[in-house]
Amino acid sequence: MLLFLACASPEPEVVTGPSDTLPEEETEEETEVPEPEWSVTWGPIPGGLAAEMQGTTMHDGCPVGMDELVLLEPAYWDFEGEAKLGRLVVAEAHVQDLAGVFEKLFEAKFAIRSMRPASAFGGSDDASMAEDNTSAFNCRSVTGGSGWSEHSYGHAIDINPRENPYVKGGTVLPPEGAEYVIRDPNQPGLIVEGDIVTQAFDAIGWGWGGRWGSLKDYQHFSATGN
Repeated sequence: MLLFLACASPEPEVVTGPSDTLPEEETEEETEVPEPEWSVTWGPIPGGLAAEMQGTTMHDGCPVGMDELVLLEPAYWDFEGEAKLGRLVVAEAHVQDLAGVFEKLFEAKFAIRSMRPASAFGGSDDASMAEDNTSAFNCRSVTGGSGWSEHSYGHAIDINPRENPYVKGGTVLPPEGAEYVIRDPNQPGLIVEGDIVTQAFDAIGWGWGGRWGSLKDYQHFSATGN
């Protein structure tokens, strides 16, 4: 006789382990792009620029020599809010003070349209102003006169000429600056009394043409005040 033994099936073994639930997708953290930092360099006029200056912004008989000038390259903010590196030819005697001025303008995000040596425009002040270009050294006569301009010594700077025109009677230079004769402190790049630009130049003892009586040269700052 055959006997059949009924054996209870063993309970299935329960194995514990990682959940079969898929992990939540990891989201990449947004990387914050660091804001451009202030930078400035200066040094002797490089050979290529010196060659460009000869016969345009530097002539025989100029009151200073090339060895008295330096190329100042400060960072600045343009009208689109982008940081750029400018180029200014200035007197070596004033370069550290001017570097400090442009550092303050950079920190305040004061807008500057363009910053190139006047030699890039063939030494033409009119052409430089028409491009709303900020410039410094240019061995030329004073506007409307025959004596040396303060720019001829490398201790004068014109900032945003279009927004800050030269105004004498009915003469406005550049002509494109006519719409800015009425001063609006809310206009980007425009200079008014007591703003960051006048304060920064006041701090180094430079005078502003916007304070002159017989005419206004809103773009102009110089070491002598002339």
